[in-house]
Amino acid sequence: MRVVGIEDGSFRKGITKRALLAAVLLKKLEIEGVKFAEIMVDGLDATNKAVEILSEWNFDAVMLAGVSFAGFNVINPTVLHEKFQKPVVVVSRTKPDNRAVKRALIQHFTDWKIRWNVFEKLGAIHRVHVTAGEPPLYVETVGKDIKWTALLIKSLVTCSRVPEPIRVARLIARGLS
Repeated sequence: MRVVGIEDGSFRKGITKRALLAAVLLKKLEIEGVKFAEIMVDGLDATNKAVEILSEWNFDAVMLAGVSFAGFNVINPTVLHEKFQKPVVVVSRTKPDNRAVKRALIQHFTDWKIRWNVFEKLGAIHRVHVTAGEPPLYVETVGKDIKWTALLIKSLVTCSRVPEPIRVARLIARGLS
């Protein structure tokens, strides 16, 4: 399978206006491609940038390191699924606190409803245990059930509990920013 991992680079809120968005295409555990885009910190361009990147590749699934990138610039997994007809898996290392997210969005953004809509559409948060003795990953999935998603994640875990497409995208994005 060809799986794309998407993660953002480092940025400093209030100082940095743009952040790096890295996408890594892996076939099994081999890197087939790497693409970058710049997104606005707390902007609304991350979904469009992800679509641009993905339009250039042949892939079977997408893994996102959460839905918020560069602060609260959200990638909408539903849009990616509808556009490419491929499953989209949202992976979080810690349990998402959607109540806190909603409070922060309301407090800091006049367009909070647009951003919150992405979180609302995701559905159930599932725990996936991938490594004995390690905390679970928290997963939301669009386009496939959790059984398929858990098998995919487990097949892509080698060096840590984080699937390789996301881990490699994170290393590259953070290393370049």
